Amino acid sequence: MTIILVAMGGFFGSILRFHISIKANKHLIGTWIANSLGSILLGFLFHLHMENQLADWTWMLLGVGFCGAFTTFSTFGNETLQLILNRKYRQAFTYILSSLLVSFFFVYMIIVFLSDEF
Repeated sequence: MTIILVAMGGFFGSILRFHISIKANKHLIGTWIANSLGSILLGFLFHLHMENQLADWTWMLLGVGFCGAFTTFSTFGNETLQLILNRKYRQAFTYILSSLLVSFFFVYMIIVFLSDEF
């Protein structure tokens, strides 16, 4: 059953990721948006799962399946490499840094603000 849940989540995550890519004219911003939103969603889901407020099946469907397919490290890597090969070093650096900082920042803030210790 777990593999079905992951596959279903992945199906919808990949479709939404593709839709964002089309809407962004296959530009870097589409990948940036998907990875940032996916990280934020995954941060919430992870917190809920670790606090036993999210059932295992929901974690598999949304956390592992949907977020796993919605975010895309391979596209991020390819787009970054294309920027470097085209000697757009500043844009590549900004893309890498903003992608990582936004993702880490929001996941950190979610975990800190939603933890019982805050």
